[in-house]
Amino acid sequence: MSNNPNKILFWGCFIALITTSYAFISRMILCGGQFATDFGLDKVSVGELQGAGIWPFGVSIILFSLFIDRIGYKVAMVFSFVSYLIYTAMAFAAYASIHGLTGDALVAGQKHGYQLLYWGSIILGLGNGSVESYANPIVTTMFNTDKVKWLNRLHAGWPGGLVLGGLCTIALADNKDWRITLGLILLPAIIFFLILISQTFPRSEREQAGVSYVSMLKELGAFGALVGFGLVFAQLGQPDVFGWGTNVSWVLTGVVVLAFVVITKSVGRLILAFLILIMMPQATTELGTNGWITSLMEDPMKAAGYNPAWVLVYTSSIMLILRFCAGPLAHKFSPVGLLAACSGLAALGILALSQTAHAGTGVIFAAATLFGVGITFFWPTILGLTSEQCPRGGALTLNAMGGIGMLAVGILGAPFLGYMQETSATQQLATASPALYQSVTVEKQYLLGGYRAIDPVKSAAVTDAAGAAALHTATTTGQFTALGKMAMFPAFTFACYLALLLYFKGRGGYKAVELTQTARKRGK
Repeated sequence: MSNNPNKILFWGCFIALITTSYAFISRMILCGGQFATDFGLDKVSVGELQGAGIWPFGVSIILFSLFIDRIGYKVAMVFSFVSYLIYTAMAFAAYASIHGLTGDALVAGQKHGYQLLYWGSIILGLGNGSVESYANPIVTTMFNTDKVKWLNRLHAGWPGGLVLGGLCTIALADNKDWRITLGLILLPAIIFFLILISQTFPRSEREQAGVSYVSMLKELGAFGALVGFGLVFAQLGQPDVFGWGTNVSWVLTGVVVLAFVVITKSVGRLILAFLILIMMPQATTELGTNGWITSLMEDPMKAAGYNPAWVLVYTSSIMLILRFCAGPLAHKFSPVGLLAACSGLAALGILALSQTAHAGTGVIFAAATLFGVGITFFWPTILGLTSEQCPRGGALTLNAMGGIGMLAVGILGAPFLGYMQETSATQQLATASPALYQSVTVEKQYLLGGYRAIDPVKSAAVTDAAGAAALHTATTTGQFTALGKMAMFPAFTFACYLALLLYFKGRGGYKAVELTQTARKRGK
């Protein structure tokens, strides 16, 4: 490893990011498999357990960013490491609560074990969010003249962890003791802790330039606070979290926004507000659609006799390699040009995948490759763009962008994807078999309104061959139709990035904002 302190810090943060993604994927795979079996979980409980490890990420990264400059990056790093230790201990305790038990004792142990896994997952999610809360600003501070390149390299750690997680899943496919799968998280956790604990962490770029805390808050402003903390409180108010409801979430959001108005007297940077609006559909394209596409490829993989985890290894390997190549591309096309090109590729990839309902594995993989290349640079490049254009916002604006993206997917994006799938399927069924449509669909509600969905219990009761075939066709066709509609999200971001390209062209071309100059001009 390099003796350059910056490179040592970078690789420590890189391994920390590998830890987050390994923790994420190993837990998600187990939730749908051995956790569901060992703890007797239905699909609702599985979904709640999966969500418990995701939403705390967005909450912690935003909240940490408010005061991470005060407590220091090393404190956040130690917090993340301790979170992994606690999570592993609680997961091991959950395993012990059911091991060797039968009958009523097993039922009681399953309930207790589920609670341990649930709260352990929340702690894990908080730890994962804290990793990005310190890793992102550390890297942008150390490499402040080439942020997009180094953030892409840092975030190559995420697909790197997914590759490791996929390979471990394949190697341990027949293993019944899932403590081994989970326990492997401690290897990268201990490595990054030993690397980083002895290092001197830099003061943030904002602090070095003499930009005050209030000036940092001004960059985010009332609009950023409305979106960021609105999503935080909306998530915390969900029934499977604290369950306080929509009204309380709005009140709490209003209090925070009012505080920002009083303290900063600023709506926030207009370009940051624009990037926030882009981040939400972009994150939905990357995280929401990507998971959906991976599931589409699993059936052909199983039919061909391969472990579906190879799909994950394949797509993650592409991202891992390409993110190390982002620097030259960003220099040639600018971060905005790179993001515009990626949005176009992602839209074309989604449209291609929507036509593969009856295609072979090779065609599906080709279309998925096109889509995968498109989304590869999304997340780290928009973070780099945010940091280059809003450096006075420091860790707050940089990490708020990531938190907003993650929370937007969970609260808005994923439910909307489900809504599109259900409505596409029911419309197909209504056209093909109106009588069957009336008998198996039910009225449901979600955040943005009502819709009709195919009820799984009623559809399972359909025994005649014609009805079962109609249901299968409607579900499959509806899913791929809905997937095609998803292209509107990267098409929207493509149009936004074209507008940004024109904006920067009118200003003489894309240039990163140099914080030291703005600090001297505007003062503290």
